[in-house]
Amino acid sequence: MIDFKSTLGRKAKKLLNSENVIWLTTVGSDLTPQPRPVWFVPDGEDVLIYSKPKDNKIRHIQQHPRVSLHFNTDQWGGDPVLVLTGAASLDTEKRPAYEIAAYVKKYKKGMSELDVTPEQFAAAYAQPIRIQLTGMRGW
Repeated sequence: MIDFKSTLGRKAKKLLNSENVIWLTTVGSDLTPQPRPVWFVPDGEDVLIYSKPKDNKIRHIQQHPRVSLHFNTDQWGGDPVLVLTGAASLDTEKRPAYEIAAYVKKYKKGMSELDVTPEQFAAAYAQPIRIQLTGMRGW
C-alpha cells in the first residue's frame, strides 16, 4: 500500500490526479519488459486502465501480474520522476468505461478526436485492468 501522506506520496497523488497518460510496463513471455502509454484513472488507492481484450498486455498480466507505472519526465529527466509498482488483475466487475464518470470526463475530448462515443470506446476497450499499488520510488 502507498503512503499518500508522505512527501513522495503527495507527489504521486497529484500526478495520478492531473496527468493524462501513464506508462504501463508489463513483462512479456520472454521476460522482456514491455512499456506502453495508456489512459488511466485513479480509483481509490488503485489505478484503473481499459484495454482491448486481445491486446498483448492482457496475456502478459495473466502470466506475470507484477507491473510498473511511470510518468513522462522533462527533457533532462527531471520532475516528475516517479515509478509506481503493483499487482495487476483483470477486473471482474467489468464496469464499462462509459459508466466511470471520471474516466469519461478525463478522456471525452480524446475519444472525440478518435471519432468515437464513450459507448463505442467502451465496446472496443472492454477489459478493465486494476492495478493495486504496492510501492513507489522517485524524487
